[in-house]
Amino acid sequence: MGTEIGITRPGKRAGGEERRVPGVKVAREEKVEKGLRHREAVLTVLARAADDDQFLAQLAENPAEALEEYYTLTPEEKAALASGDLKKIESWVGKLDQRLAKWLWCRLSQEKW
Repeated sequence: MGTEIGITRPGKRAGGEERRVPGVKVAREEKVEKGLRHREAVLTVLARAADDDQFLAQLAENPAEALEEYYTLTPEEKAALASGDLKKIESWVGKLDQRLAKWLWCRLSQEKW
């Protein structure tokens, strides 16, 4: 006589209730919170560039130096801001209004074809 084995989908218990794994929910919340902090940091740079002509000029002249004080930005975020990578930035923060896109359009207009 064999023993019956119940198989359930990952993350679910028999009966459909979710299986709780200690630390997983906290890890997800931390990931979301971290993503929001990075989104906010990118938007802060764009807002400052839109409102502060001196900062905008510094970004145009030496983006790496202008972004030094934004230590929470990842290297990828700094590279996207420095190069004016509108697609990548909008994939992180959503569609930008005209004011926040000011720096990116300035950067793109500097490119030589």
